[in-house]
Amino acid sequence: MIISSILSLYVASIINPDFEAVPSYTDTGFANIFDIDLRNILSTNSVPVKKNTYISPIISPKSAIAVDNDTGAVLYEKNPDEKLPIASITKLMTILIILDENELSDTVTVSSNASSTGGSTMFLRIGEKIAVENLIYGALIGSSNDAATALAEYNAGSTATFVEKMNKKAKNMHLTNTHFSTPNGLGETNNYSSARDLSILAQQVYKNKFIKHAAELKEIEVLSTDASVTHKIKTTNDLLGGYLNIKGLKTGTTDAAGQCLVTIAENDKGHEITTVLLHSPDRFTEAKVLIDWVFRAFNW
Repeated sequence: MIISSILSLYVASIINPDFEAVPSYTDTGFANIFDIDLRNILSTNSVPVKKNTYISPIISPKSAIAVDNDTGAVLYEKNPDEKLPIASITKLMTILIILDENELSDTVTVSSNASSTGGSTMFLRIGEKIAVENLIYGALIGSSNDAATALAEYNAGSTATFVEKMNKKAKNMHLTNTHFSTPNGLGETNNYSSARDLSILAQQVYKNKFIKHAAELKEIEVLSTDASVTHKIKTTNDLLGGYLNIKGLKTGTTDAAGQCLVTIAENDKGHEITTVLLHSPDRFTEAKVLIDWVFRAFNW
């Protein structure tokens, strides 16, 4: 009877997305049965189950979330929908749009505006010609602001036009607590997101095979198209190569945003999670605490 009712409600939820199930088994202990997305019940992937003996980890970012990549189940959250500045985590949206609309082999001519971009850079030269692939390496691995600017200008003609595309993409992805004003995270006025939104964005970016490869690199050398200029890029992610199986993904730090980190991690059974920490006092330590806790506290 219970399974039949669940199936009926599932069909109703597909026909009418605004349909809300009302629990009807309060007398038999099923008061919270519909707190679970009905699609997950019928999914071939099982939602991770928390062990009762584990209390929440002791971490102190302003906002955080941990999500199971297979099911979308939230495994930990702290102020997950709070709007906060996100520094270079912004580059994930820049990279996503480039991957959707441009080819890795495309050649970009670096403008004086891109070359003069401050903060973390890969030291692009004015007039240098370089492949989109190598600029993504710079933006993702080295968090290079000049690379993100060059990519934005190549795609849309100007950073202002590209930012419009970023916000349109965020709206289409239903990232309701997100707004961009820059392709690289510098000058963060009105440039913000939430831990929940960033977990969705990160998982979308990480579906790309090239990103799966690039995000795990600790360093790489890339060349201009004529091989006259070499750029040595080193990761900003201190978690790579540690005792946890960290697959990436993106760091960010400014005075306004504090220490930010988006991480993809895999346990010994091959299950992946996405964690997001915003405005953490010690992002790498706190990420390790959170990831280790999730893999110990949940059964898949």
